Amino acid sequence: MATIFSKIIAGEIPSYKIAENEYCYAFLDINPLAVGHTLVVPKAEVDNIFDLDAALYKELFGFAQNIGVALGQVVDCKKVGMAVIGLEVPHAHIHLVPINGIFDIDFKKPKLKLTPEEFEAIQKKIIERLG
Repeated sequence: MATIFSKIIAGEIPSYKIAENEYCYAFLDINPLAVGHTLVVPKAEVDNIFDLDAALYKELFGFAQNIGVALGQVVDCKKVGMAVIGLEVPHAHIHLVPINGIFDIDFKKPKLKLTPEEFEAIQKKIIERLG
């Protein structure tokens, strides 16, 4: 059975897509910890990130690096934090979260409620920065 991320990649579930290539897909988290919180996933449906083959693992982290750099340039933050937890969806993924302190990436925190217009505005800024 396809994961929710596979359905997003296939276009069966809408997303605020940031970028994609042959192997990876990045989109805004709809329950973000911060404005710009982005998920980066391999298109291959693999549960554990350490089960990715070496080439795809490198591709995924390189792809995430490009997104993270752009995100840090358009969101007012000290850094873009990265987390790989992988318990909530059985599909490897990287969280990129703009942070100003260590507790900004605490997943127990209440999630932001953004309007579609707010999602679209940050999506546009990140995409433009990626050029």
